[in-house]
Amino acid sequence: MLYLFRLLLLLINIDQETVLNWFGIENVINRDSSQLYFDIETSTDVSITTFRLIIEGLWEKVQDGLTLADIENILFFILFIRFVILAIRYNLKTSFYITCIGLFAGYLWYRHLIDLISMYRSVLLKLPFLHKLGTDAVQMRSINRRMVINDLKLGENVQWYNPGKVLYYAITKAVVNVDSETGLKYYIDPISMIISKLPESIKANILPVYYKVYNKIIPKICSICSKFWNQLSGIAGYALITRIGKRYCPYLVRWHWTFLLIIGMVEQLFIYFIYRVYYFQSFVIVPQAKVKYPDPNILLQVNLLNGIITFIVLTHIGLIIFGLFHAIWGQYFYVPFFVENTELHIGLRPTDSVYSGGNTSWQNKEEKEKNLNRFFPKIWYGWFGRGTTNDLQLTTNIRKFLKKIIKKLRRQFQR
Repeated sequence: MLYLFRLLLLLINIDQETVLNWFGIENVINRDSSQLYFDIETSTDVSITTFRLIIEGLWEKVQDGLTLADIENILFFILFIRFVILAIRYNLKTSFYITCIGLFAGYLWYRHLIDLISMYRSVLLKLPFLHKLGTDAVQMRSINRRMVINDLKLGENVQWYNPGKVLYYAITKAVVNVDSETGLKYYIDPISMIISKLPESIKANILPVYYKVYNKIIPKICSICSKFWNQLSGIAGYALITRIGKRYCPYLVRWHWTFLLIIGMVEQLFIYFIYRVYYFQSFVIVPQAKVKYPDPNILLQVNLLNGIITFIVLTHIGLIIFGLFHAIWGQYFYVPFFVENTELHIGLRPTDSVYSGGNTSWQNKEEKEKNLNRFFPKIWYGWFGRGTTNDLQLTTNIRKFLKKIIKKLRRQFQR
């Protein structure tokens, strides 16, 4: 399998131009070399210069504003690099499985990020660096609204990917018959057929109740069930996949999905707080600041609220993106209280499985024993949950390396 993968890499022409086109920075190649401070040759091999071009091109694009397309390009590039590394380390089959697990876990965070951007769209439009995210959220909202309007226009001609409406219209159309001569509609379900055979004296008492049930109560029940399903479908999917199908669901997916559900309860507090602050600022404070001679305290309140809104929104979105990149890489991270609750639901990470993802050093027995003796819980467990001992070893190695370089430089100057 490894030789097959290497042969596949030989068949794919991956050069500098291909990589740059992937990130959508092909316009950088055609610019004047004076703007980039070095010459660029098209269709060259991938080298360190290519990565420098990628970083500079992405930095120029990000300066105009971050978009969902930029995030997607980075995510898929990470997935491709991870797939290549895992294929060389293990084999093509294992690499594909691990990459798909990370993709599914990252998709959960990405969907949550889109929901968050749509909720913060009015705030994001005012931020200079994230205004394009707000524009993307407005465009997605308008697209969803058009889809809803199109579904309403279709009526009985619903799409195949909407099974709930297909079943609803199939039942409602099956129980109604139209007389070809008169054009009158009447029900042909068993209850309606039984009522039609009743004597006229009994019909007079039953028909009002019958029409009320069919025309008001049953549609109302269907509407309530539809709203309940829209609210609980996510929880139902979570319970079906991660609880009932625990044996077949990878630990990485269960961990990140459970973590998202737990932080969702706390996120609502900040989201509604931003709504109330934004409403208070827009309809109470700002009208008072638009007078000819505004009060300096009013302007101070406007600036203070702008700072609070910006800080909370940027922190919230930044933490979600932080979790998104960890999920794509197949890694874990530690947040006090939330991680403990997550692992109480799904258990500890199986260390004997390749598909369980990265490290969780806070689950080690030594760390748990140390936490029992600590007054404040430990917050930092190293990059990607590898533990702080590895970080200390890494820093000591870097220090030794830097000391060697400094000693060599001193010797050169002494000569």
